[in-house]
Amino acid sequence: MFRNIYGLDLGTYEIKVFDKKRDFIWKERNIIAKKDQKFLYAAGDEAWDMFEKAPENIEVLFPMQGGAIAKFDDMQCLLQELLKKERPFYGGSEYLVAVPTDVTEVEKRAFYDLVCHSAARARTVRIAERAIVDAIGFGVNVNRTEGVFIVNMGGGSTEISVLSRGGMVMNRLMKLGGEHLDQAIQDQVRHHLEFLIGRRTAEMLRQDFGIFEDATCTAINVSGRNLRTRVPEYREIPVGMVRAAMREPLKECVSEIRAMFDRTPPTVRGGLQKNGICLTGGLANLKELSTYLEESTGLAVRTVSRPELCVVEGLKKIIQDKRAYKEWTYSLLDGDYKWLRKL
Repeated sequence: MFRNIYGLDLGTYEIKVFDKKRDFIWKERNIIAKKDQKFLYAAGDEAWDMFEKAPENIEVLFPMQGGAIAKFDDMQCLLQELLKKERPFYGGSEYLVAVPTDVTEVEKRAFYDLVCHSAARARTVRIAERAIVDAIGFGVNVNRTEGVFIVNMGGGSTEISVLSRGGMVMNRLMKLGGEHLDQAIQDQVRHHLEFLIGRRTAEMLRQDFGIFEDATCTAINVSGRNLRTRVPEYREIPVGMVRAAMREPLKECVSEIRAMFDRTPPTVRGGLQKNGICLTGGLANLKELSTYLEESTGLAVRTVSRPELCVVEGLKKIIQDKRAYKEWTYSLLDGDYKWLRKL
């Protein structure tokens, strides 16, 4: 009997799933709403619609933080709730989960346990290094590349990896993502204008203004609260203020890329200079981010039309290729389990 295989990309803000049997990718917001701190009220996209709008007795939260599972019970509750929706998950199926490299063994085990002990009733659970999967989804020939940066900038973390000839040379998971840029924008507006805006408003400003693209408008009128009068009102937020807020967090990413380049063995460094940076993750959609990184690092930066789907597209390619599935996936139950290292 044919057993289905699912590929799971558990991001801070979105869960993305590849269903082999249906040859279909779907995604849902990685967020839940709890009533009175214990009862599940909403999950996924439905909970996202309540974010910053829910009454006091309903808490809306993200179970993932910084690329790792921060609230295991809430994450398991969310996953099980999504399984109940109109998506035919089949018991006894296999699951492949993309996991960051730069996390502890306990955190890796949490990804495994999350699926293994959920309503999915998994037959087997295997894991793969997210950076490898990301590169495959981007279209990189992982086994042949002489050296390439994979920079995945997501909602809650940035994973920077150097790959060469099928091996992971270096890897760093940074707590830097879209949410940190949004928080920086909120802080900047509060400090300079004494005006309080929500995270969704900050996200809108970030997406509309970008890094340094020529904007058609110099300010956007948004709703918030005057911190002096405590009264809700509208106020114009200038583009310069938004971009200045994003500058410092992005400098951290540039500094890490430069430091990693300097630490890379000379035999691989030439490949990095030739192949540059493959930019993936949802934050890669930020206007002119690739240009900013290119000018700041001196390396060529490439991206794709939907960079937020690179990991799940990589899972799809691995699942559909028996040879790749055997080469790039692992079970934590294997006695000789280890992350792949060829260098």
